[in-house]
Amino acid sequence: MALHQTLKALADPIRREILNMLKGGRLSAGEITEHFPVTAASISRHLSVLKEADLVRDTREGQFIFYELNASVLEEIMLWVTDLKGENDHDQEE
Repeated sequence: MALHQTLKALADPIRREILNMLKGGRLSAGEITEHFPVTAASISRHLSVLKEADLVRDTREGQFIFYELNASVLEEIMLWVTDLKGENDHDQEE
């Protein structure tokens, strides 16, 4: 996992909102674009950053590209943050 890429991707509020949208299931690029007051090109760039960070996966079906959440990377980040906070050590002390 390239942690710097993941954190960079998560730093932008539009990208975080895209991830929230994808929690409900896969969406086409057009469906994602309709949700935001920015250009399709801007959303395309946000999706590229998320894809480079391996936070989303894409699948082409005909002329449409569908995006879905890749939760495994998020799980790795959560484990890293938990370890950083030392929660595992705290749980063992109780």
